Amino acid sequence: MKPTTKVAETTAPDGAVFALYEHDGQFYLYMNTRQVMSTTLTHSELMLADVGCTLSKPPKKQRVLIGGLGLGYSLRRSLEIVGAGAEVVVAELLPEVVRWNHELLDGLNDDILADPRTEIADADVYDLIRSAAAGRGEAYDSILLDVDDGPSSLIQPQNSQLYAEAGLETLKAALRPGGRLAIWAAEAEPRLMKSLRRAGFHAEETACAKHPRAKRKDHRIYLAERRG
Repeated sequence: MKPTTKVAETTAPDGAVFALYEHDGQFYLYMNTRQVMSTTLTHSELMLADVGCTLSKPPKKQRVLIGGLGLGYSLRRSLEIVGAGAEVVVAELLPEVVRWNHELLDGLNDDILADPRTEIADADVYDLIRSAAAGRGEAYDSILLDVDDGPSSLIQPQNSQLYAEAGLETLKAALRPGGRLAIWAAEAEPRLMKSLRRAGFHAEETACAKHPRAKRKDHRIYLAERRG
């Protein structure tokens, strides 16, 4: 049996321990004892970008914001969808995660990190959202959030501000008319659907599985479109 090896580890400012493991050529990202991402189960991360970046009337220069780099799958799919003149900003608070993607994934993400459309921002995604909402930066056509298991199962408690009434209003203000917000959740979040609609979004729920052949579709992606 091939061993599982801890490749790297870091501690976030809030004390959470993030670790990268490798087993038989596959990589697994953990927060504390919880696996949050892997190179084996990527279906819902790809679907997040499909839902959030596929606009009915895409602009010539589509601007995308992704909350968290992870193992790069939502970034990769976003780059496949958007045009040549697009800008895809990835907010990643942990510089170690960026370094792991550059140095420790056996070249898996070299191409997407070197893509001229990719911008890695050493920032909290909510700070970038607030800046755009306040007019201190360009608004976005797409915002992709995969920062928690959902508002009822927060991985990092401070992210509750994203799902509160004020947070949803800020997210809406950070989007251009017709822009899309896509939120990944581990399970159905009926309260989130109600909150999105109450905030004035056109909201839809998409069920998705861990991998394309799975029969159960436990995960959810919530699409919130700013009416334009």
